[in-house]
Amino acid sequence: MKTNKLAPSILSADYANFESELKKLEASGAEYAHIDVMDGHFVPNISFGAGVVASMRPHSKLVFDCHLMVTNPEKHIEEFARAGADIISIHVEATPHIHGALQKIRLAKIRQAGVKASVVINPGTPVESIQHILNLVDQVLVMTVNPGFGGQAFLPETMDKIRQLVQLREEKGLDFDIEVDGGIDDKTIHAAKEAGANVFVAGSYVFNGDVNERVQTLRAAIQD
Repeated sequence: MKTNKLAPSILSADYANFESELKKLEASGAEYAHIDVMDGHFVPNISFGAGVVASMRPHSKLVFDCHLMVTNPEKHIEEFARAGADIISIHVEATPHIHGALQKIRLAKIRQAGVKASVVINPGTPVESIQHILNLVDQVLVMTVNPGFGGQAFLPETMDKIRQLVQLREEKGLDFDIEVDGGIDDKTIHAAKEAGANVFVAGSYVFNGDVNERVQTLRAAIQD
């Protein structure tokens, strides 16, 4: 059975106090800090670049789960690996060369001692679009909202994709994590876990309250 992990998204954190926000996450027992990178092209918003990741890296031992919502992500893999990303997630929709882009992350894994490769699919993208590259990834991120904005409502129909991925993982003898991102709170996390996800991104739910309390509530929900 895959280990459950919580990945609060700093997109909803206080941007002026990332160091203290990361410390709160560490104290809460969260395993990951999910870092949403947006370029204003693949998605409407603009958020953080590799420089922000590099500036945060000395202040936290959390796994930096960097989600690149950018066009042509292969151009940015090396700089995020050097900045301290532990996981680099790239969208199948964002590049015509998903196989080559994932190979770049695997090369960065060798050079940077442990960077993991993750592929992302949007709500409107079928699992079949990544079936041929599942052997190259350590994680699949299923978007449970359309990417680009925090605070959106969870799309329950995306749970079918998680079930498909669980089945494919078993059939192919693979070992990737399944992550969900979008609209995750103390209620929707149940559906995601039951479908087979084991990494849970929550942004506004965690940071719009007491961080420790919210993380503990999510932890209890996935252990229930």
